[in-house]
Order: sequence, then C-alpha cells, then structure tokens
Amino acid sequence: MTDISLEEAVKGRHSVRGFLADPVPQALLNKVFELAQWAPSGTNIQPWQVYVASGATRDALRTEFIHRAQTGQAPTLDYADKGKVGEPWRERRRDCAKALYTAMDIAWEDKEARARASFRNFELFDAPHVAFLCMNEVFGMASAADLGMYAQTLMLSMTAHGLASCAQGTMAHYPDLVRETFNLDPMTKVLFGISFGYEDPAIAANQTRTVRAPLEQSVVFRSA
Repeated sequence: MTDISLEEAVKGRHSVRGFLADPVPQALLNKVFELAQWAPSGTNIQPWQVYVASGATRDALRTEFIHRAQTGQAPTLDYADKGKVGEPWRERRRDCAKALYTAMDIAWEDKEARARASFRNFELFDAPHVAFLCMNEVFGMASAADLGMYAQTLMLSMTAHGLASCAQGTMAHYPDLVRETFNLDPMTKVLFGISFGYEDPAIAANQTRTVRAPLEQSVVFRSA
C-alpha cells in the first residue's frame, strides 16, 4: 500500500454506501484500531468502548436490524437529538441528500426510491464489518466529544490503510440489540456505528461527494 499524506486522508475519506463482501484480515483490523487508540481525550480518559461485529455475528445483527426496520419497530435511542435543526444546518443536510440522490439518479420527488436508499443503512450497505461506538452512562457531553475525535481518527486510519467506512446514526436505533449481542451491561450506551470494509466502486452511491462551508462560516480569527 502506498503511503498517503494526512491531507489526502482527510479529503479522500468519504461516506461509502456499498462494500465488497471481502472481509478485512484480522491483522489489518488490529493495525487500524490500534492506531485509532491514539485519539485524544480529556485527561486521557479514553471513554470509548468499541464493539466490532464480523462474520456470523454481523450477519445476525444485520438480519435483526432489517426485521425491526421492516416491521416498523420504533427506535429506542440511548441518546436523542434535542429537536429539529434550523439554518444553516438544515440546508447543508438537504444539499448532502441531493448529492447522494443525484449520484444514484433518484429524483427528489421519488419518495419510494429515497426510502429504499435510506433503508440500505439497516443492510449495513453490505459491509462485512460494523463497529459500534459506545460509552458508559457516567460520562457526559465532554466524553461524547472524545468519542467523536476517536471516530475521526478511526476512519482516517481506515482510509490510510485502504479501507472505506460510513458512520451511521441508524446503528444506534436499537441499542438493546447491541447490548444483547455483545453481552454488555445496561450502563453501556450506544452512540452510533461505523460500517466498514473495502469499497465497491460499481455502486453509484459511492460517487457522491459533498462540499464544505466556507471557513468564515465556522471559524473566527481574532488577534486584538
């Protein structure tokens, strides 16, 4: 594998929504996740707890996720959003959806096709692996931010090692299923998941690319 720069990893990482069936060798999994362990956290507390499903475990989880979604079982999130977002965040979300539907040749008005595209989340986009990012309920927002830094480090590690990923809030819809699968105690809470593996270049959705807001919309520099 050819080494890539940090800039190439940051700008090259994108959400992949279609994976090859080939599993990632355990040695490479160890290397990728060991690098992610170097993510920063407040007082080096490292609050993340990560559970990776592969093989038969992954298959059983995928089957149950699909069943619950198809039968209309309501999500039972451990952590819920505070409500609908306003501008400019709503426009950014809509632009992201438009980019995805354009790549997939789905008309904005085609609600049925959009629903099918969304349902692919529960199929893990056919990824051979899925990681669930969790933390103990004793932790608050600061530690949730630590998990965010861990997730970014993990996905960049994947990118640098030739793997693709997709962070998914839908993987937190049924946290009881995750706890049951990994025999976790009730205090372990699920924030989100990351499906990952090798990208399937034949999947139209993988041509989706998004843009970023101008720097001045997010960052303020002041020297006096």
